[in-house]
Amino acid sequence: MSDALIQQSIARLVPQGSRVLDLGCGDGALLDLLQRERGCSGYGIELDDVNVHACVRRGVNVIQLNLDEGLTMFGDQSFDVVLQIDTLQHLRNAEVMLRETARVGRLGIVAFPNFAHWPNRLSVLRGRMPVTRRLPYQWYDTPNIRVGTHADFADLAGKNSLRVLDAFGLQEGREVRFLPNLRAGTAVFKFERG
Repeated sequence: MSDALIQQSIARLVPQGSRVLDLGCGDGALLDLLQRERGCSGYGIELDDVNVHACVRRGVNVIQLNLDEGLTMFGDQSFDVVLQIDTLQHLRNAEVMLRETARVGRLGIVAFPNFAHWPNRLSVLRGRMPVTRRLPYQWYDTPNIRVGTHADFADLAGKNSLRVLDAFGLQEGREVRFLPNLRAGTAVFKFERG
């Protein structure tokens, strides 16, 4: 699935006019889309110099910060929505950042490659780590610190007293609500503090 399709699906989850914090915002494309099409405002958080410059060129407010250092610069509930799109799998302490997302935002939206998608399971069954459009790296050069599944995140959310408002998968531009752990390459969750 293309980044543009993921961005459109995520944008539909963000209420019109929201104040948004996009963690690991990359080049700022999603926040730019939210500003233009949903009337949102906010900030992106990004570590990579090239991506920070790309955000600035787009006119996206960006703060250069290592997310492993936390979000202490932001007060409780200071954003309507906090996004973690393809970020969670890169963090050393994903559980802490999930709690911080719920503290800083009224709503959290998380999306990540779903390792339990059936082609990934088939690769592992054959004795190989999967290489797909959503997991495009070989095992030895991946930037991902961990892999996760739709089901794993649902368990983690419950353990951290988060109330899941919506959960589904994305595959080829379509929402997958029936067996998303098996049938979708991307897991998506919208949640709030429970």
